[in-house]
Amino acid sequence: MKKRLSHIDPLQTGKIGGAFYALISLIIVPFVLLGSLAATAVPEGSDGMAFFGIGIGFALFLPVIYGVLGFILGLIASLIYNLLAKWIGGLEFELEDVR
Repeated sequence: MKKRLSHIDPLQTGKIGGAFYALISLIIVPFVLLGSLAATAVPEGSDGMAFFGIGIGFALFLPVIYGVLGFILGLIASLIYNLLAKWIGGLEFELEDVR
């Protein structure tokens, strides 16, 4: 049976997008921490620990940044989809019963 997706709830899409990107950022955080730890091994005369502190701060803030951006982009994408679905029709897909 053929179905058409004619509307997506923007707020719900934004919440899902925000949560998804916040969780994805947790994969990136260890690499940020390793990179900032590597920055502590700079030549004498530089303050490598300052890089490490900045890296830790960024790693802690990264899930928040990704979550907020995921929410905003999910919201915008669903609003654009809804506008386009009104003009040219929504996505069409087929469903089948599974036993």
